[in-house]
Amino acid sequence: MTIAVFGAVFIGLSLGLLGSGGSILTVPILVYVLGQPDKVAIAGSLAIVGGISLFGAIPFAVGRRIDWRSVLFFGVPGMIGSFGGAFLAQYVSGAVQLLLFSIIMLVAAVIMFKPKRKDDDAPHKPHPIWQIAIEGVIVGVITGLVGVGGGFLIVPALALLGGLPMHVAIGTSLLIIALKSFVGFFEYLHVLSDLNLSMDWTVVLIFVGVGVVGSLIGKTIGSRVPQLALQRTFAVFLLMIGSFILWQNAPAVF
Repeated sequence: MTIAVFGAVFIGLSLGLLGSGGSILTVPILVYVLGQPDKVAIAGSLAIVGGISLFGAIPFAVGRRIDWRSVLFFGVPGMIGSFGGAFLAQYVSGAVQLLLFSIIMLVAAVIMFKPKRKDDDAPHKPHPIWQIAIEGVIVGVITGLVGVGGGFLIVPALALLGGLPMHVAIGTSLLIIALKSFVGFFEYLHVLSDLNLSMDWTVVLIFVGVGVVGSLIGKTIGSRVPQLALQRTFAVFLLMIGSFILWQNAPAVF
């Protein structure tokens, strides 16, 4: 459990330092460090990600840096998608879920390794509502199926599709992640019940508590460290873990 606690600190630190990416470490830690069954780990990841993200969204809400229009048109479809992804999980083997998870990790590594363009922080022209909603559903399905918050996908989507400035997109993303993670988690409880599996609530509570503290520390450190160097270091780390999970689960799928 000691190693797992350090893992929870690292999850929180990465969220505080980078604003995303920490949740994508939760499933590997629960599976490969704590030895949890894959579906239990994915359900636990949704609860942990939702708890940490909800806490992180509070300062943004107080500072009025959440766009409620995007919560409605991106977040609500995302919640529906997350419910559907969690429902589909009962028909997909754990090996397939982890294989998909590894691919998402590799995609996240590529996205995070690319340098941010100068105009990324500038607001863009909003896209049609239907396009924003479709993106929300797709990201929601990914959340419910493999247990990642998807901040590395949501923040760019809100900035590019929703036309939000980056500081508003981050706060809005945290709230959307929390909402769809909780919806996916509650549906996952039915999946676990049908499989005669149960949650380890002690682990969930420890990870949320330690992760929140880690995110606060990371946010403080992040203001003093070059973001591009941090982002690329984390991308290399994701590449290594994603490749390992892919290697572990590909033989069981193919």
